[in-house]
Amino acid sequence: MLRLTWVQPEDLLGHELRQAAQEGRNASGVERRWREAGGHPPPERAGASPPPQDPKLRPLAQQLLDELASTQSPLRALEPTSLPEIRRLTPRPARPTPEDKERGSLGAAPPETPEAKGLHASWLGRAVGCLLGKPVEKLPLRGIRAIARSTSNWPLNTWFTHRNLPQDVAERYPWNRRSRPTSLAENIDGMPEDDDLNYPLLGLLLLQRHGADFTTADVAQLWLDELPAGRTFTAERVAYRNLLDGIEPPDTAVRHNPFREWIGAQIRADIFGWTNPGDPAAAAELAHRDATLTHTANGVYGEMFVAAAIAHASAPSGTAPTVRATLDAALSVIPPDSRYAQAVRFGIETARAEPTGTPAGFASVVDTLHARYAHDHHWVHVLPNAALLAAALTHADGDFTGSICRVVSGGWDTDSNGATAGSIAGLLAGSADAIDDRWTAPLKNRLSTSVADFDGIGFDELARLTLEART
Repeated sequence: MLRLTWVQPEDLLGHELRQAAQEGRNASGVERRWREAGGHPPPERAGASPPPQDPKLRPLAQQLLDELASTQSPLRALEPTSLPEIRRLTPRPARPTPEDKERGSLGAAPPETPEAKGLHASWLGRAVGCLLGKPVEKLPLRGIRAIARSTSNWPLNTWFTHRNLPQDVAERYPWNRRSRPTSLAENIDGMPEDDDLNYPLLGLLLLQRHGADFTTADVAQLWLDELPAGRTFTAERVAYRNLLDGIEPPDTAVRHNPFREWIGAQIRADIFGWTNPGDPAAAAELAHRDATLTHTANGVYGEMFVAAAIAHASAPSGTAPTVRATLDAALSVIPPDSRYAQAVRFGIETARAEPTGTPAGFASVVDTLHARYAHDHHWVHVLPNAALLAAALTHADGDFTGSICRVVSGGWDTDSNGATAGSIAGLLAGSADAIDDRWTAPLKNRLSTSVADFDGIGFDELARLTLEART
């Protein structure tokens, strides 16, 4: 039997029941009928239930998914998806002056400008952080800690390695199978393909083809043209399936899509921040158009938040931005009473309350975040990951190594969080030269991807192309 992950109705229903509970919807009747019919709870970490559920449950699962879709979340007024409603709930962030825009318009800028150097560092930082997190993606927190400690890499400070890893630890916590051959210290040879890098490349293609006036339908068409379905996961795979079924955006984000508040949109944000330096509001608007192909509410806020943070950190000014100011600017574009904003503030406050400020001390921050979110949220849900991202950036105060190592050591979606933290911290570092060679040298200025003609491209060339795409 073909195991098609992330789209089988009998696997989706358990996730939708959990999503309903998080939104405050009463789904007890649906859950009872599902359990009485022999349905399983959602898979804890994988995209399909092990062992497979009874195929005879599929019609019931489809019926129950439709029933759940007809119920309204009591949080909708605080967590809208439409941009006009979001804007009514948020303060108007400061917009750049004409002089700021002139400094940030770099289509013909030479490669040695501070802005160009920052973009190079951010592309590199995204790749480094992603690669650091790849081998331990899907592992529980205790597994990440056990591996790091047993290889003398705790607190986490460099690449994971299989060298001197005790056999019992390796057997208890096996590496991410697909990433192990390309992401351990002993075998890194350039940046391997990953969806966390594919999506910024797709975003770059989007702006090259359509400019800043692109529509959500343009995003959908680009995906169908350039993104292999097998390179999509969770909400993106459901939306892709919906497109093939003839469903158009924004309905693609909601039709049988229990992953609509997971992290998928958040990892697509960077390009919209990079191309709107100093204008978080504009970056968030473009991110919203992209996100609503696949996500709603807090899933959309994740992309808006990160795009705004990167736009703020990219601001063309004589003063380097601080992490605190960057996170505050990003919070200004999302509804303040949303669960996403609450998660970010909780991450920031927990990090600030940790008294030592040391890498070792960050473990207690992580424990607090896991105590709050781990029980009720999947490891790919956007809320725990947003809290961890904000906490790591805050606790490391923008330091590159500190940011990526803290966020990866915190578990959950390790490669996605590492990528976003690395992108922001790379901008704050200001240039690739400010990032330690132990991180950048193994990448060999080479990115592998299945997106268009980008395979093998260098990060310096990506920075140049991003400059050209700035709006």
